[in-house]
Amino acid sequence: MKPALAQAASATDILLTDGVILLGVALIFVMLFRRLGLGAVLGYLIAGALVGPQGLGLVGDAQSKLAIAEIGIVLLLFLVGLELNPQRLWRLKRDIFALGLVQVTLCGAALTAIIYYSTQFSWGAAIALGLPLGLSSTAQVLPSLKSSGRINSPFGEKAFSILLFQDLSIVPLITIVAALSRNPADALGPPGWQLALYTVAAIAGLVLAGKFILNPLLKLAGRLGERELFIVVGLFTVLASAALMHSLHLSTALGAFVAGVMLADSPYRHEIESDVEPFRSILLGLFFLAVGMVLDVHAILASPLFIFTMAAALVATKVGIIFVLGRVFGMETKQAFALGLLLSQGGEFGFVLFTQAQHALLIAPQAASMFSAIVTISMATTPFLLLLARKLEFARPSNEEEPAGPDEAVQGSALVIGYGRFGQTVAQMLMGHGCGVTLIDRKPAQIEMSSQFNMKVYYGDGTRVDLLRRAGGEKVRIIAFCIDGNGLDTATLRQVTEAFPQAAIFVRAYDRQHLLRLGGMDIAGVVREVFESAISMGTQAMKALGLPDKEITEVVRRYRENDRQRLDAQDAAGTLHAAKDLMFRPGHSMRASDGGFEGESG
Repeated sequence: MKPALAQAASATDILLTDGVILLGVALIFVMLFRRLGLGAVLGYLIAGALVGPQGLGLVGDAQSKLAIAEIGIVLLLFLVGLELNPQRLWRLKRDIFALGLVQVTLCGAALTAIIYYSTQFSWGAAIALGLPLGLSSTAQVLPSLKSSGRINSPFGEKAFSILLFQDLSIVPLITIVAALSRNPADALGPPGWQLALYTVAAIAGLVLAGKFILNPLLKLAGRLGERELFIVVGLFTVLASAALMHSLHLSTALGAFVAGVMLADSPYRHEIESDVEPFRSILLGLFFLAVGMVLDVHAILASPLFIFTMAAALVATKVGIIFVLGRVFGMETKQAFALGLLLSQGGEFGFVLFTQAQHALLIAPQAASMFSAIVTISMATTPFLLLLARKLEFARPSNEEEPAGPDEAVQGSALVIGYGRFGQTVAQMLMGHGCGVTLIDRKPAQIEMSSQFNMKVYYGDGTRVDLLRRAGGEKVRIIAFCIDGNGLDTATLRQVTEAFPQAAIFVRAYDRQHLLRLGGMDIAGVVREVFESAISMGTQAMKALGLPDKEITEVVRRYRENDRQRLDAQDAAGTLHAAKDLMFRPGHSMRASDGGFEGESG
């Protein structure tokens, strides 16, 4: 075998072996910890530590895996950006730039002081270690908020605002470390003001690219109707924005977040979100596996008292400071304490900044290992603290109540799938009552036409459970399938009813056969698309013949009754030929067969 081929085969073998081991061990531990109610993150961390170089040594090269897995954080910020349009971000400006700034400053300063006065580190080293500890784990907190449905609540918005400012603060923190650097090579790096200009220019460039390149590209992919194209476009968007930021020595996650915000108002948002989500889940799991793998067990064993005491001090300090800030910014006592528990851990960006500090000759490699272990241990405490918060019912403010009924319907109380001539009428009637309706259609031309009437219609295949979940299917009261044709089958509907048991499901049936196929489903209602309109025309036609209203009413009543009986018989017999005798035929009118109407001679 040639050397190049042998090297490629060896790399493939390593990749496959490492992948099988990592996924297998992760599967066992995540299932175990989920069963124990401790969350998936702790399972990933322990699984990574077990199979990593410091554990059983079954998988190596932890740093490279960590670098790859950080794309999971990038994808996470992109998906969060998709849920926050620019108007909503502007509404959160106080929490982002006031609460976020004060949190990063106070927590960083307090932890710097603790490190300086409790160790032999210099002020420069204490600053380089303490400021990064003021950041929290975006990769750990945001998935928890999203899975609990709290990301859009006032509580979730405050947590997200702090995390977003923490991500923005990466640039000034890197600048501070560079300013304190003892490494002559760092003098060649870009100054802080230049990094700030790079940040502004990169964000502006991403905004323009989203408007003039990305949206037309998505529109073209929608016209072609290929789901794979949306996956490619979504991943390209994330990676391109992250690559741009990385080339400018800026936060890759910030670039992905900006790209997501630019698409938050796009009609293609839900489709992209559904297609990118599986990649995010896998890579974020790999990230926590890699964090567990890089955990320096020897550093912990060398100074266990110091590391566990410092981890406890980190958690306690952040809980206390964030609690006070929460109260100052108008949160209830329980909510402020819950916010402190949620953001009490160290963050993944700490690993990056510790590496920067080591490169700047501010700390030794041993110190970087110890404080990386402190961050990892603090991450491991989060699932337990979240359990405490939920047990004490801190996760939901007392003044937040679920709407009592349809008369109090809130935004997003109904999903209408298919916004053609049928769906438009259904949606208009719901909106007329004040219901919040999310509209989904997979025809780009329909979406473009609807936008001319100021109707926001999202692109996507509304029969996909993952897309419905992204569109808020777990919270709505009504899901109305107004799709043309008879492609909606019982298997799809069964998945929808199982996934969203709280929602009343309504279906537009194409014809009698389609109606019969859906007859056994546990759904709120099925409507044949032309049944009522045909009865309406028949009624008008009889009026044009001069028939009395009483006769017309009786014909309609008997027709409906016969139709219902025929459907029951056809469903029982499994054939359309059942109960044919109940059909009206020429020469067999109600006058002839039933002895005439009351008052008529027959």
